Amino acid sequence: MNWSEMQPLLTQGTIDTLYMVLWSTVVSVIGGLPLGILLVLTDKGGLLQNVAVNKVLGVIVNIGRSLPFIILLIALIPFTTLVVGTFIGPSAMIVPLAIGAIPFFARLVETAIREVDHGLVEAVQAMGGGVPTVVFKVLLPQSLPSLISGITTTVIVLVGYSAMAGAVGGEGLGSKAVTYGYQRFETDFMLVTVVILVALVTLVQLIGDGVIRLLARRGRTAS
Repeated sequence: MNWSEMQPLLTQGTIDTLYMVLWSTVVSVIGGLPLGILLVLTDKGGLLQNVAVNKVLGVIVNIGRSLPFIILLIALIPFTTLVVGTFIGPSAMIVPLAIGAIPFFARLVETAIREVDHGLVEAVQAMGGGVPTVVFKVLLPQSLPSLISGITTTVIVLVGYSAMAGAVGGEGLGSKAVTYGYQRFETDFMLVTVVILVALVTLVQLIGDGVIRLLARRGRTAS
């Protein structure tokens, strides 16, 4: 296969991959951020201490993280079909991608928030600040660099997940690699696909690191 034949396939595969990763990241952040915050707030000694709720949330997150993505992908076919109307295609793959990434990101959020100095929380409480004030004025701003790092890691994981999703009808670079690189023994096509995936991951990491450095500079300037 020459370059003129590969280019449209690789272009469409890259677009589909970016589409899946972008929207599944958005859903993962929307779902994982409050879940991670609740894991901290409902824990023993937390502002909303509730051991029973915390244990239930912990079990749900642990189950979600322990399932291999390919098994989760297949198990969610009925649910994906119910939500999207089909279980194949880039739009359908957003459902299992997001569900697989939400518990992963929630744990990263939990870790980031636990790193915040508890003294700051106590200071806000002493001034009459309630739970919303503590969350939005202390926990989230103070943990923002770690949260950005968590989002970066989640996006990279989703790039890998999207490649696996391509093997079972998800389109994207994974689908193109299996169809043309593996099944048709097009080694050059497979190599180019791998290079593009590596480039995407590297770009995401560079962007994430750049945002973290920018936040660090602003923090030093503000202080």
